[in-house]
Amino acid sequence: MGEKKPYLAVLLVQSIYGGMFMLSKAAFNGGMNNYVFVFYRQAAATLFLAPFAFYFEWKNRPPLSFVTFSKIFFLALFGISFCLDIFGIGIIYATATLAAAISNCLPVITFFLALLLRMEVLKFKTVSGIAKIAGIVACIAGAATLAFYKGPHFNLLCIQHLSGSHNSQGIISHIPSSQTRIKGCFLLFLSNILWGLWLVLQVRVLKNYPSKLLFITLQCFLSTIQLFAIAVAAERDPREWELGWNVRLLAVAYCGIVVTGVTFYLQAWVIEKKGPVFLAMSTPFTLVFTMILSSILLCETITLGSVSGGLMLVGGLYSVLWAKRKEEKMNDENSLKDEADRECLELKQVVQAETNGPLLV
Repeated sequence: MGEKKPYLAVLLVQSIYGGMFMLSKAAFNGGMNNYVFVFYRQAAATLFLAPFAFYFEWKNRPPLSFVTFSKIFFLALFGISFCLDIFGIGIIYATATLAAAISNCLPVITFFLALLLRMEVLKFKTVSGIAKIAGIVACIAGAATLAFYKGPHFNLLCIQHLSGSHNSQGIISHIPSSQTRIKGCFLLFLSNILWGLWLVLQVRVLKNYPSKLLFITLQCFLSTIQLFAIAVAAERDPREWELGWNVRLLAVAYCGIVVTGVTFYLQAWVIEKKGPVFLAMSTPFTLVFTMILSSILLCETITLGSVSGGLMLVGGLYSVLWAKRKEEKMNDENSLKDEADRECLELKQVVQAETNGPLLV
């Protein structure tokens, strides 16, 4: 059973993300303001993470300079606040299935941004380099297919519209228009670019502030303040800020506590046991969970374009991950070879020292 735990954990992580896409869309379908929702989500995440951060890392916290604080502030602004607000607007225009599908290109986007910032290397004449290029092309093609192609529609069994926004005549499947679909896909893709940039840039900041839990909690706190300012400027109707015992409260609590809290721990545990590539390879399961749940609970219609584009994104993801895995394996083999050569040289030195003879290399 112990060997199966990482597999069960990644399935749980991806199902949680699938629930995030579905509940966010349900809250917006129910009329909740995007800016208010994102503020409440980050506030809940901050309240959840703060006690753990203070308990585990406050006593041994590293010094926080003004320069490092400024970097964390702008990381929170662009990588969390702007990213989540743009994501929320995008999912309003699109569907939960499209949001889950486009999320598959995040590892490819992250690699491409790291390549531009010279944190990654692309060797065009190697098999792994060609696989990376193919993955980037497949990602772009998949995003274009999601945005511009619908194709035939497929309807699964719809048992209950979670947002309660259907009319008395019956449940109407949500099919965005072409213009709305393109706008939604563009915004979702832009949010993934901001998220990928956040992932790349925070590596450098963590070198100066290595307390990971405090680092994440501080970003959540700063983004809460930023999002509050944005929400107040965008929505001044007090009724839009009300949370009742409905899907709005459920979505806020789920995204703020379960997504930020539970998945934070589970992902760290999976990476420790199986590595980051294993976790990244499970990303397509989010699309499967979201597609099924949103069709049943949100009555969203699945299109051939969504399925085709999603498959292209998944193909691009696995192509880049395979190339990364191949390069890591080659680097490990080269390291072992260098270590063996060094040990052999040391052994020769010991033998020559004992015989007082000339060193043979």
